[in-house]
Amino acid sequence: MTSRSEHTPAISRRPFGEIQKQDVSIPPRGLPGILCVPQGAQAIVIFAHGSGSSRFSPRNSAVAAALNAQGMATLLLDLLTPEEEADRANVFDIALLAARLGDAVRWSGHRASVGHLPIGLFGASTGAAAALVAAAGLHTEIGAVVSRGGRPDLAGEALARVHAPTLLIVGGADFGVIELNQDAFRQLQCVKALEIVPEATHLFPEPGALEAVTGYAARWFKQHLVPHGHERGRAEGHAV
Repeated sequence: MTSRSEHTPAISRRPFGEIQKQDVSIPPRGLPGILCVPQGAQAIVIFAHGSGSSRFSPRNSAVAAALNAQGMATLLLDLLTPEEEADRANVFDIALLAARLGDAVRWSGHRASVGHLPIGLFGASTGAAAALVAAAGLHTEIGAVVSRGGRPDLAGEALARVHAPTLLIVGGADFGVIELNQDAFRQLQCVKALEIVPEATHLFPEPGALEAVTGYAARWFKQHLVPHGHERGRAEGHAV
């Protein structure tokens, strides 16, 4: 893959407007990321991938592209350096991953193209726990959280301190993980919803499953992040 300078973003044209796409480096550790900013973006969503994945995750990339089409900027990034990834324990160090997300949030807040935008977090697998711990620590800096096939239970006591509206999405055939999401859902004290995609397994490879995830995520972020969207703070929902 051809790398691009942070100062020379590639611009792709779409029916819904231009998208600036560029490779970026998140300080202080120089973590690599991919920033996509649609023309007139109204929010930014920062992604936290799960164990064994990276900023090139095809599933997160598909969700990010759909959010771009809805007018939301996205940041896909690696949360660990290559050296850190060599130690498998780091992949499950939720506090470490959450701290890296905090670095990304602070970086985006000082970037001219997205610094003025409300921030959402999208986490998959262990990345969902990191997103929730980060949201609990950053409080009002995070406007919404979405978990895809996540392990929110790994956020532990931080679940009760999450203020951002939170959506948990889990596959209907992801046995074991469903129960963990249901338990985490009960512990959340914020505006919340749980969506179960029928017959979907952990990675949502079934026909239409990832599209369902994308639809749920886009609606949640538009409702809770995009200015002048639907009224915030609706009563919690629990779809089964």
